[in-house]
Amino acid sequence: MELRKMVIAAGVLASAITACAPVSGPEAGSGSVDRPSRNPSPGVSAEPPKTARDTVLSLPEPTGSQPVGTTSLHLTDTSRPDPWDAGSTSRELMVSLWYPAARAGGQAAPYMSAVESELTLKDAGVTGVPADLLTRTRTHAFSDAPAAGKARELPLVVLSPGFEKTRSSLTGLAEDLASRGYVVASISHTHENIATVFPGGRVVTCTACQVQPHDQAFWDKVGATRADDVSFVVDQLTGPRPGWKGAGLIDPARIAMAGHSVGGASSVAALLKDSRIKAGVNVDGLAVVPVPASGLRKPYLLLGSQATRTPGGREAASWQAAWQHLTGWKRWLVVAGAGHASFTDISVLGEQAGLDTGATLPAARSMEITRAYVAAFLDLHLRGTPQPLFDQTSQTYPEVTVCMTTPA
Repeated sequence: MELRKMVIAAGVLASAITACAPVSGPEAGSGSVDRPSRNPSPGVSAEPPKTARDTVLSLPEPTGSQPVGTTSLHLTDTSRPDPWDAGSTSRELMVSLWYPAARAGGQAAPYMSAVESELTLKDAGVTGVPADLLTRTRTHAFSDAPAAGKARELPLVVLSPGFEKTRSSLTGLAEDLASRGYVVASISHTHENIATVFPGGRVVTCTACQVQPHDQAFWDKVGATRADDVSFVVDQLTGPRPGWKGAGLIDPARIAMAGHSVGGASSVAALLKDSRIKAGVNVDGLAVVPVPASGLRKPYLLLGSQATRTPGGREAASWQAAWQHLTGWKRWLVVAGAGHASFTDISVLGEQAGLDTGATLPAARSMEITRAYVAAFLDLHLRGTPQPLFDQTSQTYPEVTVCMTTPA
């Protein structure tokens, strides 16, 4: 009987891997672009979209059972200078926290500041909309709500956004994880995004964006900087003098990191550097921070666009190089119709504003998939809850293909 079960399982797995063939020819959503544009998608009328002057953007509601609270932290690491500021003696960070709240109610948190909205839209080349359009985005977390939970009960997930992107760009994922009982910390990696706004209104823009060339040495620096940022934030949330009054609810033995684009790639550096971080997720990021030949034994998830991340396809070579050195639990999943921005808020908000996000998969669906698979990975490796999603194509999520896998 056991042999028969093994044969059936092997057949299912072989089917999943065989279905993961490179996508031939151009496909909408195939480029690694995360800037919405005015250009219509193929087959869509060229009539310009609405200006969105009266549009109120909103994130999908969280799927968990708990209300969500949020707060911001201004943290200063005096143990190191800022690597992007030659005259500095310390590294300053802004961090957004989301967490299970004791109760619903109070003031809904703003999505981002007015200056962040203005600079984000300008960087994306989006015109004809109010500069504060993103500021008015409807969120589902309550500002500074009391946290809920028992001492050392809640797992911690650190999120790292894509290069140039604000920490707000992963709010939809963060709110959902918090509603499922996680504490989530999203880091604004200072000088690596469009704008980091500090208390008092001081704005620091993207110094690293001006550095050329963006070669391997550059990405090594980004990865190392983000790994240091993550370790420092973990220190501040789990150390003897935590920077957040709800920090005692965090279980320091259950910590993971996830990120989008270079934020996902940087999880390799963080996992190698910090033994407290137990598992990592790279969401559609080129593996610009390589996995060393000595290997990485911690659980690792690769989740990306079918058009670009399928084994053997274009832009998949870095994942294939990383894959051979991932020696622990690992999965490689691709999503049909997704573009680079599909895994973030950019796709959802851009679509609502009438902009082309470069994907054929509806934005709400892509966020649903991202939330489901990231949460399943975390539930498996931080909570020990079995997750059949990772072993075969799911009837619930037929857009997702399991390309490569290892025994659980």
